[in-house]
Amino acid sequence: MFDRLKRFLAACAALAAVALAVSPAAADPALWVVRDKDSTLYLLGTVHALKPDTVWRTPAIDKALTDADELWLEVDTDDTAGMQNLVRQYGLDPAHPLSGKLTPDQLARFRAAVSTLGADPANFEPFRPWLAGLTLGVAPLLKGGFDPKSGVEEKLKAVVRAEGKPIRTLETQEQQLRFFADLPPRVELDFLLSSLDEASEATSMLDTLVTVWSAGDVETLGALMNEEMAAKYPGLYDILLVQRNKAWAGQIETLLKGKGVAVIAVGAAHLAGPDSVQVQLARRGLTAERLPD
Repeated sequence: MFDRLKRFLAACAALAAVALAVSPAAADPALWVVRDKDSTLYLLGTVHALKPDTVWRTPAIDKALTDADELWLEVDTDDTAGMQNLVRQYGLDPAHPLSGKLTPDQLARFRAAVSTLGADPANFEPFRPWLAGLTLGVAPLLKGGFDPKSGVEEKLKAVVRAEGKPIRTLETQEQQLRFFADLPPRVELDFLLSSLDEASEATSMLDTLVTVWSAGDVETLGALMNEEMAAKYPGLYDILLVQRNKAWAGQIETLLKGKGVAVIAVGAAHLAGPDSVQVQLARRGLTAERLPD
């Protein structure tokens, strides 16, 4: 499990529970564009792991990729050795076993959730709470046949590489892991607890999110993915979503000061809800226009 986790971790910044499995006719992911006189930036919400037979590309997405001079992603997922080293550095704490950081009730819930996945809870003892929580979010996807290699980012990279176009990132691997590793202890525990909250409903939630994302229903997507976190775990929501959205809006504003065309692809949760990247852009006087279906 750990070997599979390290490959997925970089692409899985905040929410690993979205997957897409629909017929080609139904697929219509939302796409936005931000423009000035000499720059065109497309914003695409992604899902990080898909079943291999998933069809999700649309004519609008294909046109954006064709027009683009470069692709921007959240983070580099190709350096798996570097990611493994960072996971060991920031995600493991063998001197302080995970069980000692949980109340008896929390520990019982955690062990039950892990056992349901067919894993041994003892293997998680060296994990920090954030890594344990992320594993609980990722494992059902892997068990259900969702593969990071079939995710949106990997498919986008294949297209632009075939055309010899550069791939750039909004964050480094270390930055992305440290969003988790630097969480205050209470908020880090909240991340694990949020994963436990979702464990029993993972399958039905995945099915719902699949339908909503593929249909381009951004309003419902924001309600499902962001509202509960914002209400129940506001510190976690602020660090993993709001602050990153603000930072990315600043980077997009800087890109607009240059010229050319780019596709910027980030997790779908970042392009939905009242604190989305688009909202942060609007606060900077920039308009993200949703392209027609």
